[in-house]
Amino acid sequence: MRITVLGYVVRGPTGGLAWHHLQYVLGLQRLGHDVRFVEDSDDYPACYDPNRHVMDSDPSYGLGFAADAFGRLGLGAMWSYHDAHTRRWLGPDARGAAAFCRSSDLLLNLSGSNPLRDWTRETPVRAFVDTDPAFTQIRHLENPAAKAQALDHNAFFTFGENIARGTAHIPEDGFPWQATRQPVVLERWQVVPPPAASAYSTVMQWESYRTLEYDGVRYGTKSDSFEPYVDMSGHTSVRLEIALGSPNAPRDLLRAKGWSIVDPLRVARTPWLYQDYIRQSRGEFTVAKHGYAASNSGWFSERSAAYLASGRPVVTQDTGFSEWMPVGEGLMAFRDPEEA
Repeated sequence: MRITVLGYVVRGPTGGLAWHHLQYVLGLQRLGHDVRFVEDSDDYPACYDPNRHVMDSDPSYGLGFAADAFGRLGLGAMWSYHDAHTRRWLGPDARGAAAFCRSSDLLLNLSGSNPLRDWTRETPVRAFVDTDPAFTQIRHLENPAAKAQALDHNAFFTFGENIARGTAHIPEDGFPWQATRQPVVLERWQVVPPPAASAYSTVMQWESYRTLEYDGVRYGTKSDSFEPYVDMSGHTSVRLEIALGSPNAPRDLLRAKGWSIVDPLRVARTPWLYQDYIRQSRGEFTVAKHGYAASNSGWFSERSAAYLASGRPVVTQDTGFSEWMPVGEGLMAFRDPEEA
């Protein structure tokens, strides 16, 4: 099968986010499919540059990041970037990308992060892969432009596994969501013993975007979820560490409460540093976005999947995934500080 994967690597060049996309491309190739990664700049400034700490339309940093990431995985010729701002195709597959898209059997738009253009609208099966349940559905209900982009697709998958099960409390946006999960290419995750006295860690953004409210129900971010667990470090003999992003995160408060706080751009800037950081950890302790847990979405973190693939136990907030995933051995789920 010929498959186009649309994603967010050039615009979002960070270690963990990159693995989310890279494993789709690598996994589909390992299964014998003819696959290409294609990214579109979109029509607004969306390129993050961690060197300059800016978000603008210059893809230079991200292009170098993508070249290294795809190249080291043996996918060096299989990606391209459409820069709508300059009307240019960039990357090693620039010349053939549009033709490949037009001849594809399947398109996977990860996180719905790319607008569909003339060359992608012709693909017979155009799948929107929702990785942000509750927030995606509310955006479709409140933002006509977001809903219009979703309507360009004809298949709909979500990490909110409990939507299809009927146990999620998420507003219905009219799309027939089916459950899907993050693919993991196990051969790329080395299992080695953790160092002595290593910490339970996680990589997280304190706030990714604004809190949403719909029909009287609030759907918050990780800052909302974390508040009840601020004192957790004082209730365990295990060291707890967060590679913490967001400029307004309360780092001083968390350090005063006993948490170890590190810079995610230092420990997880590239896919390879991200893997090293997980291997240097004893396991993961983390919370989910408030909206995922409050909606009983069934979402499960691709980062937690990476910890598990690296042989590390995960202690994480239950978003309803315990309804379908075995817990209690290797994966421990909690609903409140007492259970944690």
